[in-house]
Amino acid sequence: MLKVLVLLQLAALTTYDDPRTARRSERGSVTTEHVLWAVAVIAIVGIVVAAVTTYVRTQAGNIK
Repeated sequence: MLKVLVLLQLAALTTYDDPRTARRSERGSVTTEHVLWAVAVIAIVGIVVAAVTTYVRTQAGNIK
Protein backbone atom coordinates (compact mmCIF):
# COMPACT_ATOMS: atom_id res chain seq x y z
CA MET A 1 0.00 0.00 0.00
CA LEU A 2 2.84 2.37 0.83
CA LYS A 3 4.45 1.72 -2.55
CA VAL A 4 1.24 2.67 -4.32
CA LEU A 5 1.03 5.96 -2.41
CA VAL A 6 4.65 6.76 -3.17
CA LEU A 7 4.10 6.04 -6.86
CA LEU A 8 1.00 8.26 -6.93
CA GLN A 9 2.88 11.09 -5.25
CA LEU A 10 5.76 10.70 -7.69
CA ALA A 11 3.38 10.76 -10.64
CA ALA A 12 1.68 13.89 -9.32
CA LEU A 13 4.97 15.68 -8.75
CA THR A 14 6.35 14.88 -12.17
CA THR A 15 3.15 16.07 -13.82
CA TYR A 16 2.87 19.45 -12.11
CA ASP A 17 6.39 20.56 -11.28
CA ASP A 18 7.20 22.13 -14.67
CA PRO A 19 5.74 25.67 -14.93
CA ARG A 20 6.02 25.56 -18.73
CA THR A 21 3.61 22.63 -18.76
CA ALA A 22 1.08 24.60 -16.75
CA ARG A 23 1.34 27.58 -19.14
CA ARG A 24 1.01 25.32 -22.14
CA SER A 25 -2.20 23.78 -20.81
CA GLU A 26 -3.88 27.21 -20.70
CA ARG A 27 -2.96 28.00 -24.26
CA GLY A 28 -5.99 29.04 -26.32
CA SER A 29 -8.17 29.87 -23.34
CA VAL A 30 -8.25 33.56 -24.32
CA THR A 31 -9.35 32.64 -27.84
CA THR A 32 -12.10 30.42 -26.47
CA GLU A 33 -13.25 33.22 -24.18
CA HIS A 34 -13.34 35.67 -27.09
CA VAL A 35 -15.36 33.24 -29.19
CA LEU A 36 -17.86 32.74 -26.37
CA TRP A 37 -18.22 36.50 -25.88
CA ALA A 38 -18.72 36.97 -29.62
CA VAL A 39 -21.43 34.31 -29.70
CA ALA A 40 -23.15 35.91 -26.70
CA VAL A 41 -23.05 39.38 -28.30
CA ILE A 42 -24.39 38.03 -31.60
CA ALA A 43 -27.24 36.29 -29.76
CA ILE A 44 -28.13 39.45 -27.84
CA VAL A 45 -28.05 41.56 -31.01
CA GLY A 46 -30.26 39.00 -32.75
CA ILE A 47 -32.80 39.16 -29.92
CA VAL A 48 -32.83 42.98 -30.00
CA VAL A 49 -33.23 43.04 -33.80
CA ALA A 50 -36.12 40.58 -33.61
CA ALA A 51 -37.83 42.61 -30.87
CA VAL A 52 -37.43 45.92 -32.75
CA THR A 53 -38.62 44.36 -36.00
CA THR A 54 -41.70 42.93 -34.30
CA TYR A 55 -42.47 46.26 -32.63
CA VAL A 56 -42.10 48.21 -35.89
CA ARG A 57 -44.29 45.78 -37.84
CA THR A 58 -46.95 45.92 -35.12
CA GLN A 59 -46.92 49.72 -35.09
CA ALA A 60 -46.95 49.83 -38.93
CA GLY A 61 -50.07 47.66 -38.89
CA ASN A 62 -51.81 50.23 -36.67
CA ILE A 63 -51.36 53.05 -39.25
CA LYS A 64 -54.68 53.98 -40.88
